[in-house]
This record gives sequence, C-alpha cells and structure tokens, in this order.
Amino acid sequence: MDLFGDLPDPSQNKGSTDEIRSSRHEQSQSDTDHVKAEKRKLVEDKSRVSKDYKKMKDDLPKCSPPTMFGLKGYIADRQGEREEMEDAYIIKDDFLREVTDAHSSIRRISLYCVFDGHGGTRASRFASEHLHTYLHQKFPKGDITQVEREIKKSLIETFKKMDEEFLKEARSKKPIWRDGSTAVVVLVINNTLYIANLGDSKAILCRYKESEGKCIGIPLTVDQTPSVYEERMRIQKCGGFVKEGRVLGQLEVSRSIGDGPYKNHGVICLPDIKRCQLTANDQYILIACDGLWKSYSVDESIAFIDKIMKNDCNDSSINKKSKDVKYETACGKLANSAVCKLSGDNVTVLLIAISNSDSDSDRIS
Repeated sequence: MDLFGDLPDPSQNKGSTDEIRSSRHEQSQSDTDHVKAEKRKLVEDKSRVSKDYKKMKDDLPKCSPPTMFGLKGYIADRQGEREEMEDAYIIKDDFLREVTDAHSSIRRISLYCVFDGHGGTRASRFASEHLHTYLHQKFPKGDITQVEREIKKSLIETFKKMDEEFLKEARSKKPIWRDGSTAVVVLVINNTLYIANLGDSKAILCRYKESEGKCIGIPLTVDQTPSVYEERMRIQKCGGFVKEGRVLGQLEVSRSIGDGPYKNHGVICLPDIKRCQLTANDQYILIACDGLWKSYSVDESIAFIDKIMKNDCNDSSINKKSKDVKYETACGKLANSAVCKLSGDNVTVLLIAISNSDSDSDRIS
C-alpha cells in the first residue's frame, strides 16, 4: 500500500502543480481563519464565564462571623478553718483590652485563674498579680491561626517565667520563702478554651446533654499529685520519694509554682494543657481549689449549682439582673456549704457564666 498516494505525481506538468499550490494556499488560509475564529470564541467564553462567576459571587449571602458566646466571671472565697486566706484568683472578662496588639481576627480574649497557696500567701498572690502580665508578654503575634499554633508554647513559657521570677524573689529573702501554689488557668480565645493546670485544683465545664435531659460535668483538668504513677516515677528519678501520698512525706502536689525546696526533687512548673471548643449547650465553667473538692464531688457540685439556677431570685435583688444574682448566690452558697461540711481548708469557687451573646436569657434547664 502506498502511504503517500495522495501526493501529486512528479511527472505532472507545471500548470497542474500551480493549481495544486493554489488549492493548498486556499486550504491553509481557511485553516488560519478557523483557528482565529476558535480563539475569538474562547476569549468570549472566558469573558462570559468570568462575568457569570462574579454575578454568582455577588448573589451569594454574605457570611457573618461566628457568634461569640458571652462570658462573665463570679467569685466567692472563704477562709474556712485556716489561719489565713492563701487562695487568690484572676477574673478578666475582657483581657483583649490589655492585649492591644492582637490581630483583628481575635475578637475576644478572657482570662480566669484560681491559685491555691500553701506554706503561705506569697506564691498565690504573686501569681495573681503577675500571670496576666507575663501572658501578655508571651502572647503569640499574628492572626488567629498563628495564635492557635503557638498558644500552648506561650502558656508554658508564661508558667516558667512566673516560677522563675517568684523563686528568684523567694531566694533573695531571709529566711527564704518556702511558699508554693497550685494554678488553674482558663484562657478563652474567641470560642476556644485553653486550660493550663498545675496541682489538684479543678476546672469543670457544665454542658447540657440532650440525650439525658440534664447537665453533666466535663473535666477540663487532671489532678497532678504524687500518687499518680507518672508523677511518682518522675519524682523518684529526680532523687525524691513519695511517702503517704506526699513528696518527701510533706508536699501534696507534684507540680506547682514556687515550692523552692522541692524543685530538685521532681516538683515542676510544667502545666498540663488542654483545649476545648465552646458549644451552644454549654452553661458555665466551674473552677475551684481542692477545698471544695474535699466536700463535694463533681456531680454533687453541678447538682448544687443547677438547683440554685432554677430557683427564682428573691425580691431584695430587684435592681440586679436575675442571672447575675443567681450566679453570685450559687458561688456563695457552694463555698459556704463546703466550709460547713468541714472541708478544713480555704475554699474558692469561680463560676464563668456562658450565654449566647444574642440573647440574655438563662439557658439552664
């Protein structure tokens, strides 16, 4: 088979060749015109698609930023049977005012802390006076995505700085301060909780569980005591020992701020950090020192608070918002009850009310 049978025979005369060349030229011109037409069509189609896309985008509903849940802190503290009040706290509903260089994507920063001192009041007082300053200094730069990536590191550095500065001051005194303090820090950025914990105080999130028709307590912290296996192993590796559930038979917690004499025996200031997202079913956060937990379990404390929240306020509080009075009453009564049940310790109860910012109505059911 002649694969080139469509070519002209070389023996054809010049005139025939010219005709063929003319035919080819016409075909080539036709092909060129066709290509140009196709290009014009592509340009027109692209322009039309671009216009259609712009119109479709303009017609889409504008997405508003997610609703920020309202937060407000309430506090009650009782000295109890102790000689002095060694607890301290921080309540900053609007910590964003102090973090003035925060990115515009960060719409809210709130800070809530409870410090349970032991061996004196100085460590807990120092923490309550300085933690927010150190946190501001260590707060991540950049937008919310960058902050979420770096906030754990910032919290750890804040705790280290606080411990170093307190121990520096403690060692400069004569006699040397031996104070220490536990710490629970709840940092809220937009609608995300970051919980940093040292010691045996607790933070509990009260969330309404629809399947059970009641509120349940979700632990946000894990106790750090010498009785915990991992904590005990660390203490022993550092040359310390645990006797009757205490470091060297004396200290009840395995992580703390201060406690200089125990720092070489495995007691550290590295916080355990957790993260939790707020939801529409969340009612409040309860932060309390171990003085409360010696008298009440998590379930009992939730039931105690919920009972008060469901009751009507008395007439003497007519000039105050119902929700404010209820939370203040719940704080006070729970702290009083713990003392009356012979807790034998200072009692601090911090409640953080969570509400939909679009509505002031109570959501306790």
